[in-house]
Amino acid sequence: MTLAIAAAQTVYSMSILPQWLDPEVIVRWLGAAVVPGVCFIIFAECGLLVGFFLPGDSLLFTAGLFAAHGAIATPIWLICVLTSICAFLGNVSGYYIGYKSGPVLFDKPDSKLFKREYVEKTHEFFERYGARAIIMARFVPIVRTFITAFAGVGRMDKRKFFTYSAIGAVLWAAGVTILGALLGQIAFVREHIDLIAILIVLISVIPIGIEYLRSRKAKQREATRG
Repeated sequence: MTLAIAAAQTVYSMSILPQWLDPEVIVRWLGAAVVPGVCFIIFAECGLLVGFFLPGDSLLFTAGLFAAHGAIATPIWLICVLTSICAFLGNVSGYYIGYKSGPVLFDKPDSKLFKREYVEKTHEFFERYGARAIIMARFVPIVRTFITAFAGVGRMDKRKFFTYSAIGAVLWAAGVTILGALLGQIAFVREHIDLIAILIVLISVIPIGIEYLRSRKAKQREATRG
């Protein structure tokens, strides 16, 4: 399963990432500019194809944890609002990148990143899962970066895409930030941020896995009836 494999690869790579991608290091390094810095990273991961390697989940979680303990002066509610807006704007940006540049990229026969078959598969994915595709993908690293461009290339209905992107942005950005603030009250969580970050990625795969199994069982039932 492509989506699950992508997330699994992210989990593996997290253990060998350079220190500058460690969410705690990023938050401390940004200092007074932590909120705008986090917002930009969230925007880049959600909308710019080069941002697929950025630690969005763990960064939001860490920002929530730091804010809850006063290490970040900005109120948690404001962080949630700003990161949700940036996550949404990132999706909008990614959509238009795919919408405007996709056809050109797919005209190149030697394109390794984008292929014509990806558009068809993405369109089928959206047709099968509908709005759930946009919301579920939000919680899967790497997938949330590329699916926005694929939606643009596949000419997904803009109103539907923007509506569910907004819902997904709030659920993801605000939800993970608040989760960090709540769980940050636990000493074990504060002392093992790296472990928690990996756990977040693993948990994020669950919705996609469940949907995949449901789809597989449905196909098996159809094959049996046929």
